[in-house]
Amino acid sequence: MAEETLLSLKNNGPIIIEGNFRIMMADGNEVMVEGTRAALCRCGMSANKPFCDGAHARNQWKAENPAPAPTEQE
Repeated sequence: MAEETLLSLKNNGPIIIEGNFRIMMADGNEVMVEGTRAALCRCGMSANKPFCDGAHARNQWKAENPAPAPTEQE
């Protein structure tokens, strides 16, 4: 069975992706990622897009749609 890929939204922070994944830019070039975890920019202010560089915290960015609280799955 293939390893599951998980995307997590951090409140007022990045998207965390974990598992097996590839990142393709709009121009078709693949972004090299070491390992099985990456933090992707969600605020649009990172100098290292598509990756998060902490700009959201330095600029006190607030998400328009914060990540909802986790719910227990049945």
